[in-house]
Amino acid sequence: MRILVIDAQGGGIGKQLITAIKQELPAAAITAIGTNSSATSAMLKAGADEAATGENAVAVCSKKADVIVGPIGIVIADSLLGEITPRMALSVAQSKAVRVLIPFNHCDNLIAGTTDMNTKVLISDAVQKIKSFNI
Repeated sequence: MRILVIDAQGGGIGKQLITAIKQELPAAAITAIGTNSSATSAMLKAGADEAATGENAVAVCSKKADVIVGPIGIVIADSLLGEITPRMALSVAQSKAVRVLIPFNHCDNLIAGTTDMNTKVLISDAVQKIKSFNI
């Protein structure tokens, strides 16, 4: 299974995702794409198999992934403090990969029907969803 983890800002969510995915699915190939070098570095330190930074990396790797996971902002242009470009959001949205989007209510994007769950619970739920795929 080829899993693409995308994160922005400091890469904290991506770091937690990669750590949890590696524990539950050690055979999965994880690519980490950060919108900036800090996010990329954090995810690489967490155990990503490969990593890159920026808009073109998101566009290219979205085509190759079986699963894309990250905060919901990765499919909303100009979200995550403006780090998600329209091309990034479109690349993720148009990918044939299954998307596992974590519903964080921040950066002017509020998701109706969700409660403010703690990050650990959200990460665990995302990993369980990924484990359920027959890819």
